Amino acid sequence: MNRILFPLVAVSLITAGVAAHPADAVAHISPSARITLDVTRVATPALDDATIVAIFDAANTADIETGDLAAQKGHSQKVRDLGRSFAAAHRAVRQHGRDLAKKLGVTPTPPANDNSAEMQAKVMKELRSKSGADFDRAYLQHEVAFHQAVIDAVTKTLLPAIQNQELKTFVTNVAPAFQAHLAEAQKLLDEQTKGK
Repeated sequence: MNRILFPLVAVSLITAGVAAHPADAVAHISPSARITLDVTRVATPALDDATIVAIFDAANTADIETGDLAAQKGHSQKVRDLGRSFAAAHRAVRQHGRDLAKKLGVTPTPPANDNSAEMQAKVMKELRSKSGADFDRAYLQHEVAFHQAVIDAVTKTLLPAIQNQELKTFVTNVAPAFQAHLAEAQKLLDEQTKGK
């Protein structure tokens, strides 16, 4: 099975500042994704609220882009609908996050050595290179991996680092939406795998 690049934000942004990853945790990831993980092993300063806001914004923006692409390019109606739904949900969450940042006077500050735009471009290029059922499968695999990585990063790295209680409440309240998206993408991927 040819897998798409491991999700950009989940790897290049969210894991910024996290200590080295155990080798067995990346054994199943493609070589190109391992390169990305190696880049994130470089120690960076501790996460602060401004960086967390930037990471959260970038995660939502990335999934808006992939969702919009799936809405246009999806082979099946279910994938097009899922992409449209994900993009809309992430737009709403991103706007809420931006509004909260403005209210709190927090200026989003991406992590040092942020290569998220470059990684997102690679993800989009990879998805655009696919068509038909191959696109649907690649998109769904990406969404499953992306949402799982975001959930892991939020629970293990971001939430413990957030200082502002209102920001922490916001991130805590939207976490179930990431869980729901993971479940929806996995269910549709399972359906497509069984239908082969």
